[in-house]
Amino acid sequence: MSRPPFSLVGIDHVVFTVDDMAKALAFYHNVLGCVPGYSYPALGMEQVWCGAALIVLWDITDPGAADAVPPIAGGRNVDHICLALSPFAPDDMRAHMAAHGITIENEAVHGGARGLAQSFYIRDPFGNKLELKGPAEYPDGRG
Repeated sequence: MSRPPFSLVGIDHVVFTVDDMAKALAFYHNVLGCVPGYSYPALGMEQVWCGAALIVLWDITDPGAADAVPPIAGGRNVDHICLALSPFAPDDMRAHMAAHGITIENEAVHGGARGLAQSFYIRDPFGNKLELKGPAEYPDGRG
């Protein structure tokens, strides 16, 4: 079996369809602290920086987003995305989410690309599930 002619680096971007761009930008800017990225007004698309990756918000109510409208109402093609965070103080995270009226659906320690770490699961205003994951915590103290 041959190996691919490339190396995987990490998540570059994730695209979420939304139906209220102002509400989407408020959540990603104010709750998660993302900063503005590229803007494509002719497509009804805004991008926000999430560390070195982008989250693309595509407003399906915009005429330029005809290609983004799902073929089946209520369908989904992504379960969740995981956003790596640092630092991660659970009490501060709980207070921050509560201040923004965000429900933490689950708290757990899960594995991932960077190792085992504390995670909080929340949803954006459009029902997209986000895993907010802190820095890796290894049993031998590596970090």
